[in-house]
Amino acid sequence: MSGALSDAELVARFEGAPVDHDNKHFYRGLLDRELRLNRCSDCGTWHQPPRAVCPACWSPAVAATAVSGRGVIHMVLFMYQGPPTPGVDYSVPHPVVTVELEEQEGLRYTSTVVDAPNDQIVVGAPVTLDWIERNGTPFPVFRLVED
Repeated sequence: MSGALSDAELVARFEGAPVDHDNKHFYRGLLDRELRLNRCSDCGTWHQPPRAVCPACWSPAVAATAVSGRGVIHMVLFMYQGPPTPGVDYSVPHPVVTVELEEQEGLRYTSTVVDAPNDQIVVGAPVTLDWIERNGTPFPVFRLVED
C-alpha cells in the first residue's frame, strides 16, 4: 500500500509530522500497519528514533525492519491535560507508556495502552502491538497481554 505513494504524497498524508529521508520508511510502515524501526544490517543493532547511521558501529547500512510488537511496559505516566488529539479524552487520565520491545534490551517505543483500566497499566506488564485509526491513518498502540 505505502510503496505506491511518492515521498511528497507521504509527507502530505502525515501533515504536520516530521517526515524526512531518515524516517520515511517508519511512516510507510504505519500505513502498512507495521511498526518498522531501524536495524543495522552489519551489526544487528536496533535503534529508535531512526538515524542515517548505526549508533553502535557507525555503519550506514540501516534498514527499517518490522518488530514483533511484543514487550513490557518500561515507563508509564498519565496525562490529565494535553494538546487536543482525536480519540484522547483527558477527563480520564490518558495513559502514555514506553514499551521495551523484545527484540533488544533498551529498544523502546512510546505510545498508549488501549482498552485497559488505568490501574492495570503498570511497569512490567506484558503488552502487544495493536492498531487504531487516528486522523485517518493507522496509529500503533499497545494492549495488555492476558495472563
